[in-house]
Amino acid sequence: MSLRLYDTAARAVRDFTPLRAGQASVYVCGLTVQGPPHVGHVRAALSFDVLRRWLTASGLEVTYVRNVTDIDDKILAKAAERDVPWWAWAYTNELACTRAYDVLGVLPPTYEPRATGHVPDMVGLMVRLIERGHAYAVDGDVYFDVRSFPEYGALTGQRLENLEPAADTDTDERKRDPRDFALWKAHKPGEPETASWATPWGRGRPGWHLECSAMAERYLGPEFDIHGGGLDLRFPHHENEQAQSRAAGDGFAQYWLHNGWVTLGGEKMSKSLGNTALVDEVVRRVRPVELRYYLVAPHYRSTIEFTDAALAEAGAAYRRLESFVKRAAERVGADAGSPVLCADFTNALDDDLGTPAAVAAVHEMVREGNTALAEGNEKAVAGTLGSVRAMLGVLGLDPLDPHWTAAGGDDRLTEVADGLVALALEQRQAARARKDYAAADAIRDQLAALGVQVEDTPQGPRWELSR
Repeated sequence: MSLRLYDTAARAVRDFTPLRAGQASVYVCGLTVQGPPHVGHVRAALSFDVLRRWLTASGLEVTYVRNVTDIDDKILAKAAERDVPWWAWAYTNELACTRAYDVLGVLPPTYEPRATGHVPDMVGLMVRLIERGHAYAVDGDVYFDVRSFPEYGALTGQRLENLEPAADTDTDERKRDPRDFALWKAHKPGEPETASWATPWGRGRPGWHLECSAMAERYLGPEFDIHGGGLDLRFPHHENEQAQSRAAGDGFAQYWLHNGWVTLGGEKMSKSLGNTALVDEVVRRVRPVELRYYLVAPHYRSTIEFTDAALAEAGAAYRRLESFVKRAAERVGADAGSPVLCADFTNALDDDLGTPAAVAAVHEMVREGNTALAEGNEKAVAGTLGSVRAMLGVLGLDPLDPHWTAAGGDDRLTEVADGLVALALEQRQAARARKDYAAADAIRDQLAALGVQVEDTPQGPRWELSR
């Protein structure tokens, strides 16, 4: 295959060559379920969803793993603030994350492991690290010895002597080096007993970095193709993952991909800064498919500034694509044409998932399709429709995909609304037939006021919702 990807570790675009012919293995850091997800959170899921779809469209069988971090300092603290069990707080927010993924059309992963379900894997990894001289236990905590691993800092191009002490612990006096990071945290007084597990070093819970290394190895083996996540995870999380896995003898990830931030007011969107746009709230204002378009149309490594104006502009652009697909499907049938991807689209995605150029290629083809519709060239319409739907399918944006056609809410309410609009159009047609054009225009104006746009075509009137 001709796919090239920007590898963070190499700091360059590299040809993608899977470890196993015909297969691709991908691990993406999922969310720490400390709260409901905002738009910045789901950008990673959408970016790597497009990658997965493109790998599949390129003929590879993809194993895709996205974890859930369901035990962590912040989860314990927020659950305690609300006086609820930590596991209940975590699961409530896990459901919110799943709901956000689903509403935005993110394909379910092949496996979605929870950290709390893989403590034996983590213990086994720590045992290997201690035996190899790369980790040590003290008073129930287990630390990774960064000086024992000369490659530490390679992923992000940093030298050990220039790094600050690890921020995940306040027990520096017990560490061999202040930059050593916690693999395991001993159970502390006041913490719930349920938030600890038995190990050879006493009861405790995993450090954040350890979890992903253990789960990636469990589901993808000691060596796999791609590790993905947000830009903010490069250091220390991914640096520490790579160090502990390779120190344990694993080849680990062959390519590292990181998506850019979504900013609000010029700052990274984050709960700690208080500048978030929760997915549940945003999809009440715009259709989920339009939010998806807004987040996948820019290049995955770019920064997106979240504004209502930009979101509205993206929605209008998507509706132009949607309008052609629906009009063409009415004319020649939804399944007309062959799913041929145009060369510009293929070349764009092969060039480090260049979605801006890929989306531009779709818009160009839609312009050609609209011309064919206007000219009544049904053969050209069919060919264009097949290609446009195939390309939008790779981006997860095909308007006729059952995910989006079924996303209109209550089926009974939709049926009633369809029937009422049809009745109004019948009355309008009857008024026109008796040459009562004032009544016909009044009906059209009333529908427009309700957000229903009517277009007269040779096949009869058609309607769609305006935005």
